[in-house]
Amino acid sequence: MKGTFLGSTPENLYQSFLDRLDRPGWKKFASAMVALGMAFLLAVYSSVFAQEGRLLGTAICASLALFLAGYVAITAVPYLARRTRLEWLRVSIDYRLTREGMFFIIFIFILAIAGLNTGNNLLYLILASLLAAILMSGVLSLAVLTGMELEVLLPTHVFARRPVPARIRLTNQKKLLPSFSILLSGGKEEEKGKKKQKHSKKTETEPSPFPSDRQILQRPLYFPFLPAKRSIIRSLELQFPLRGLYREESFSMSTRFPFGFLEKTLHLPVSQTLWVYPAVEPTEEFYEILPMLAGELEALQKGRGHDLYSIRDMVSTDSARHVDWKASARTGEWKVREFTREDERRLQIILDPRVGPLDSKSLEQFERAVEFCACLAWHFHEIDAQLQFVCGDFHTPMARANELIYEILQFLAAVEPSGEVPHDLPALAADENIFRIICTAAPHGSVPTMLWSRSYLIFFDMLQAAAKKSRLSPAENAPQASEAPPVRLDR
Repeated sequence: MKGTFLGSTPENLYQSFLDRLDRPGWKKFASAMVALGMAFLLAVYSSVFAQEGRLLGTAICASLALFLAGYVAITAVPYLARRTRLEWLRVSIDYRLTREGMFFIIFIFILAIAGLNTGNNLLYLILASLLAAILMSGVLSLAVLTGMELEVLLPTHVFARRPVPARIRLTNQKKLLPSFSILLSGGKEEEKGKKKQKHSKKTETEPSPFPSDRQILQRPLYFPFLPAKRSIIRSLELQFPLRGLYREESFSMSTRFPFGFLEKTLHLPVSQTLWVYPAVEPTEEFYEILPMLAGELEALQKGRGHDLYSIRDMVSTDSARHVDWKASARTGEWKVREFTREDERRLQIILDPRVGPLDSKSLEQFERAVEFCACLAWHFHEIDAQLQFVCGDFHTPMARANELIYEILQFLAAVEPSGEVPHDLPALAADENIFRIICTAAPHGSVPTMLWSRSYLIFFDMLQAAAKKSRLSPAENAPQASEAPPVRLDR
């Protein structure tokens, strides 16, 4: 259909354009331009009258020109400024002179001095061309950096020391102009320097398990060419060494296009936060402790389930439906089957955050305990056990581990040690049907007798000793006659 576009006629499009047009603003702008034009003509006439020596005409024309210019400055400029979108003024662009640009400017100064000494017009033309190159470099680089949109796509669940995929989407929203040679990095360099200074001052007074300069984007990404109205998605692999909160307050796009004299950096107000869970890969101490722990948890008790527990002699109270006919015929005596009880495995993992004085040794022990609790929670999540987690004032309800696992890991990602001295174990509710796994830095002799029957105690120094043992070579790790026995779980 000729003359139509998406169901609209040219007349309708023109009318919609007029409706969106700011008529009062354009009228004020036109009147201001007319007034400035008249002021310019009056200024020209005042110059002519001054050359002819007509002082009265010069004074009148100059006064009228100044009056018109002042009238426009007082009435039109504020009115138009209030009706104009000034988002482009908020663009924060930093400039840094490169080594090439420094040599270029030195060459310009040498050429300027030579032109002043010789008065050669050719040198002035070359100097003007070089200055124009710097000006065009700034204009082109500004056009390259503006009109860009950034989207950072991160996974929901991230574990420490485990590679995770991420995607960066960079969109060029400009209609005609492409973008060239863009380097994307995380945060502002000056902010990183300030954070490092603050962190260094903080570590002098009070150690902290969470560094203050954690970045999400750990290395810059380079985009050589981005066409207009197009998007580029870059996939990358991220790996975070420690648990905790990783934050990017902003992202930076920099370019040296086109000549490399200046490096321009545009800061995008795109904030990203990412919680990194503790590592759940089993460690050496986990492999040493788990068999003893599993032996207790997997101890089958006789009851009325479906899995065979044992075959024994029949007594008068046994039901005839449980008779094992094959075993009875083979032995010549009545035998009955016993079955495992189908009770849910109810577990309670308890982390005592009290470590005493917050020094490097206690912080290292606490980090190992946090990772060990995360490994335990993940292990019981995989076998679908009934689980409850307790740490200080935080506790989860008793439920299936797959319903609580990410809530527990989220807490373990953020938990910090307490400077309180652990002289005893935390108070626990008396529940005979719950098996407890307690990680604590309390002294070994502070365990109440009632906890030994239904609890496993894991002390922080035991984890550290097991970790040191796992780092030894096979020859050094071999047990000696005078050596202490390997680390085992206290019960």
